[in-house]
Amino acid sequence: MQTIQWFPGHMAKARREIGEKIKMVDLVIELKDARIPYSSTNPMIDEIVGNKPRLILLCKSSIADPNITKEWMQYYSENNILSLDIDSLTGHNMSKVVQYARLALKELFEQRQRKGIINKQIKAVILGIPNVGKSTLINTLAKRKAVAVGDKPGVTKTQTWIKVTNDLQLLDTPGILWPKFEDQMVGLKLAMCGSIKDEILDLEALSAKSIEYLAINYPENLKNRYNLKELDTDPYMVIEHIGRNRGCLLKGGICDTSKACTIIMNELRSMKIGAMSYERPNGRDESL
Repeated sequence: MQTIQWFPGHMAKARREIGEKIKMVDLVIELKDARIPYSSTNPMIDEIVGNKPRLILLCKSSIADPNITKEWMQYYSENNILSLDIDSLTGHNMSKVVQYARLALKELFEQRQRKGIINKQIKAVILGIPNVGKSTLINTLAKRKAVAVGDKPGVTKTQTWIKVTNDLQLLDTPGILWPKFEDQMVGLKLAMCGSIKDEILDLEALSAKSIEYLAINYPENLKNRYNLKELDTDPYMVIEHIGRNRGCLLKGGICDTSKACTIIMNELRSMKIGAMSYERPNGRDESL
């Protein structure tokens, strides 16, 4: 599997700018991918955020394994971390986001009240990796198309203030990855979830690793989706079986593995293979 590294210039600039503007906000809303809460946590975020109150949102919960998401929510609760699992597409818990933002600032409001300040205006910054759902979340909360949305990472390039309610403003920021993935499993999981552009990836190797994981953790999902009676121990053979079943053929009956891999990764990321997660709170899943 190739070494995955990606830190475009606009991300380095965004990191500097967020560090400068963090003093202007009351609250940090950190978005994580519900399928990979550990791997979608930017290790630089504590350094950037400091001691600001924080709310963690596990996004895309409809395409994550619900049982594993419950484990993560229990983990955050036991560690006194305010969190909420949400899904912008289905609307799951979206109506609770503003309520939880206020809850995260309970101490701040109490401090203001003791000083005779009745201002309950909230300025929050939204942080997260590329393609985690920041723009979709903002548009859902604002009930309008306030920012551009795309299904590929890197759509948001600048920082923008958006008025969501009369007492809540959000600072949208570009998704930030980090310069180097010391743990290549982190890079692999980010790639599986679509947080890294496919153009820089070896899609066939990524598909093979994904097939290996599914064969161990979600074998019935894999077999049912692609009409496979049995799973070959060689993931590349599974890719070929899938390609042939889907009619991905070149002249001479040769399997078009590139096309087959594109289908597999698109369907893996869109829940067509099923809702699934790639790590648990008690430790990273080493079966990848």
